[in-house]
Amino acid sequence: MKLDILVFGAHPDDVELSCGATIAKEISLGKTVGIVDLTRGELGTRGTAEIRDEEAAEAAKILGVSVRENLRFRDGFFVNDEKHQVEVIKMIRKYQPEIVICNAIDDRHIDHGKGSKLVSDACFLSGLRKIETQLDGEPQQAYRPKLVYHYIQWKNLTPDFVVDVTGFMDTKVASLMAYKSQFYDPNSSEPVTPIATKNFKESILYRAQDLGRLINSEYAEGFTVERYVAVNSLSDLV
Repeated sequence: MKLDILVFGAHPDDVELSCGATIAKEISLGKTVGIVDLTRGELGTRGTAEIRDEEAAEAAKILGVSVRENLRFRDGFFVNDEKHQVEVIKMIRKYQPEIVICNAIDDRHIDHGKGSKLVSDACFLSGLRKIETQLDGEPQQAYRPKLVYHYIQWKNLTPDFVVDVTGFMDTKVASLMAYKSQFYDPNSSEPVTPIATKNFKESILYRAQDLGRLINSEYAEGFTVERYVAVNSLSDLV
């Protein structure tokens, strides 16, 4: 299956939190989108890996993505080495996306920055024909995505561009609420974590509103880039 966009997250819910509305918008425009989670989030304070598996599957249905896979790297302990790069390369060659979106380049959780660099490096290496990979016993062809973007997570990084996601925040929030074990619930007896507070839940909307305000729209999501964003003419800029 060839995808238009392949989105990577170090943990289940990274993608929904950071660019869920953008994914929903792109799908509404006819794009095919897939998600690959690097870990099962098994070190998360709340819930279990098994619960997160179920929640991730439900969130994928809500967003309408074509496929979701999990590479089952060790939460908290995966590294950017050949072994892990090869597994990511297999996913890139399998789905041959035009665009790859991955974790924030710098963030509070150490897995986010690690995941960002791991996927970015794998995107380059995936285009080298002398790196040989197989999937289901069949050799894969070298393939390199045209573009690599990074979403923004806990830290308020300055975006290089933003996507107007007005009309798609309800889908984003619904996909997040599929992760019932992770977010604010006044009736929960689980320990409180930074993302399981009322403030954080409310920040999902007000951060998108603030970015939207800056581009004269209701909501927006921000991204950073590894190289300049090119346009054909000034009229392409909104």
